[in-house]
This record gives sequence, C-alpha cells and structure tokens, in this order.
Amino acid sequence: MQSMDPLPMHGRDMGVHPDDMIEVQEAEQETKQEVLENKDVVVQHVNIEGLGRTKEDLLGYEISEVFHAKNLVDVMKKSHIARQKLLRLGIFKEVEVVIDTSDGADALPNGLDVTFEVTEMKRLTGSYNTMVGNNEGSMVLGVKLPNVFGRAEKLTFQFSYGTKETSYGLSFFKPQPGNFERNLALNLYKVTGQFPWSSLKETDRGVSTELNFPLWRTNHTLKWEGVWRELGCLARSASFAVREESGHTLKSALSHTMSIDNRNSAIFPKKGALLRINQELAGYTGGDASFLKEDFELQVNRRLVWDSVLSASLWGGCLLPIGGRPSSIADRFYLGGPTSVRGFGMYSIGPQSEGDYLGGEAYWAGGLHLYTPLPFRPGRAGFGDLFRTHFFLNAGNLCNLNYGEGPRAHLQRLAECIRWSYGAGIVLRLGNIARLELNYCIPMGVQSGDRICDGVQFGAGIRFL
Repeated sequence: MQSMDPLPMHGRDMGVHPDDMIEVQEAEQETKQEVLENKDVVVQHVNIEGLGRTKEDLLGYEISEVFHAKNLVDVMKKSHIARQKLLRLGIFKEVEVVIDTSDGADALPNGLDVTFEVTEMKRLTGSYNTMVGNNEGSMVLGVKLPNVFGRAEKLTFQFSYGTKETSYGLSFFKPQPGNFERNLALNLYKVTGQFPWSSLKETDRGVSTELNFPLWRTNHTLKWEGVWRELGCLARSASFAVREESGHTLKSALSHTMSIDNRNSAIFPKKGALLRINQELAGYTGGDASFLKEDFELQVNRRLVWDSVLSASLWGGCLLPIGGRPSSIADRFYLGGPTSVRGFGMYSIGPQSEGDYLGGEAYWAGGLHLYTPLPFRPGRAGFGDLFRTHFFLNAGNLCNLNYGEGPRAHLQRLAECIRWSYGAGIVLRLGNIARLELNYCIPMGVQSGDRICDGVQFGAGIRFL
C-alpha cells in the first residue's frame, strides 16, 4: 500500500538543500539588479492612478520623457523630473512614483513599468487671514478653483475688506498643454493705494490680459491693461500740484517685458545675473493717458572667498509724454527708501511741491553690495543661514527732462545732484518670497527738499536695489 504522507522537503529525495535554494534566488536578484543598473532597459508602460476630473491628454506631455530613459538611473531621474512637472501644474496635492519590473504576456526581460500615484486637489479651496498696518487693518478672503476644466486652468478670487478701503481681484489662468511657461492670464480688479509721500490716494478699477512665453533663453510677457483711475488727495494739506492731478482718468496701455535670469536664487543670489527690460505704450488703444515708458533692471552676482558674495545692481528708466499731454503723477518714476537708495525716506528724492513728492520722468540708481555670513557663523547649516551681513554703497538721481534738448544735456541733468549713501546691516531671508533689512545708513549728497533717514532704517520687500 502506497503511503499518503507528503514528500519530504529535504533529503535525498529532493536533491536540493534549502540553503542552496536561497543562494540561487539571491544570485538571480543580484543578476537582475546588475542588468537594470548597468544595461539598457525599456520603459514599457507609464500609468497614472488616482485621476478624477483631470484630462489624460494634459499629463501625456509631462510624462513623455520617461519613455526615453535608457537605464535604471535614467528612469529614476526622468521620473523625478516628471513628478516635479506634475506638481508644478498646481492640480495635485501629492504625487508618488513607483518603478517596478514589467509583467504580463508582453513583458520584456529588461522591461519596466512606471506608475504615478496622484491625489487631486479639491474642487474648491479657500483661505482667510487678517492684515494689520499703520492704524489700519483688513480681512482677506480667498477662493480658488484649481483645474476648472481638467487641463490645469485656475480661477482665483480674492476679497479684502479693511477699515479704510475695500478691494477685490478675479483672475483666470490657462497654461498651454505641454508648455507650462507659455500661459494666458485674464484679470479683473479693483485696488486702492495710499501714497503718503505724495498726499495721494488712488483707486484703480480695471481689466488686463497677459501672455507669458519663453523664447530661447529669455522670458517674455505681453500685456494689455485698461484701467479707470480715480486720484484724490490723502490729506487736506495736499499741495496744489497734487490737487491739480485729482480726478478721473482712463488709461489703456500695451506693455512688453523681456527678462533673462540665471541667478541661483531671487532673494539671496550667490551667482548669476538678471536683466529685465520693460516697455509700455499708452494712448494708442484709447484712454486719455498718452506716453512711452522704458525702464530696465540689471544685477550681477559673484561669489568670493569665505562664502561672501559681491553684488552690483543698476536701474534706469525714462518716460516720454506723447501728443503734448503732460505725464500723470500716477505714471512717473519714484526713488528713495530702504528698497532703493537707502538712507533716504520712502520715494523722497526728486521733484516736490510743498512737501509732496511728484515723481520724475527719468531716473537711474546703482548699488554695490557685499554679503557675508554672520560673524562666527552661529546656527550654521540651519537657522543662521537665513541671515547675512550686508555692506552697501548706493547712488541715484531722479529728475524731469526737457526733451527738446539733446542726449548730452539729458545725461548732464541726470549726473547733477547725485544722492548717495553707504552703510551696513543685517539681512533676513523669508523663504524664497521676500527679505527684511535692518541697516545703519549714512546719506550723502542730500539736496534741498529731500527727506533723509540718517541712522537705522528698516525695509521689507521682494525687490531691492
């Protein structure tokens, strides 16, 4: 009678020792890993899991490069780049990448499958915050609808209710599939600004449309803006020149901005350069403001010894009224303050009337800066890296030009009465958005009517000279 006992798992009947089986399996895994790392592989399938309202054709442009990977390392790199592109669309909360060997009837020995596991953002998101300023406060409500039509469109509404003014803005953003840098934006807004240095209050109600696109190594923005501007006096003591500007104006303008930016950081750059050129033409598409406005910004950064950085900046611009109409106080340039020529009051350089600064039609400003780590490097590789020691030398001038004169007379006018300052301080980086400066300033070249800040000056912003 034949026994019904199971066959032994080891011994002569099997002919293979279990330790030998483990060694064979490990050898197979090592061989497979070596094939993936050192030999060519083929990405057979790229899957996206978790899609709801997002259209698949949009994502095909972002992940297509993964199919061109030739080895495992290349697959990992291209998958990481594709993940960053998917997150950049602003429609996913999370994106995870899973790389596995291919299976199924059509699987190749060196085939791989890449899966992107995504979590879409909610259809409607909101935000609420409060802002407190000098003797004023405001409540800001925001509503955002990401991925409205399934192809990374975004609709945003923001409403601000303050103790002094109320403002709002509605914007629609639409990127080109496969080229996120090429996008279209439409805006509808009402915003109110108070400018105490000019005793001026301005309320703008307008619409704008802009097209952003890269071209070779440059980025371009084409924009049309139509705005109804209401100018008024901020105080009863406003000068007659400001009162004369009060009233309603309609501005319709076309503008173009070209920029080249290869800096490693916009806030604390250690290397690279920035060039931005802007042109604005108003009056040819309607409105009662008519002028041609040109301005530029140049910045060069170079790393020195001991983690120090030398930075040089140059700004300049001019405004040419067209059709015999004088320029508006709302369109002119302003100069001075903790973000431009330090040591002077906010926008308190140049033409003024009875203590109100009226701006100018031409200006230039230059700066030379030395940024160093804090002495003795406290908090190195941590919180201390958010701070830098700052030594600076700034100079500039703002004036009005007589365009009946030649270029030599214009340059001579800009070279007269140069304001300049020098000093030192501490700079704090706030993420990659803005920075704070606390400087001790010594203003020089002060002219009659200039408002100075001799000593400690505090500044906050996103754009500094």
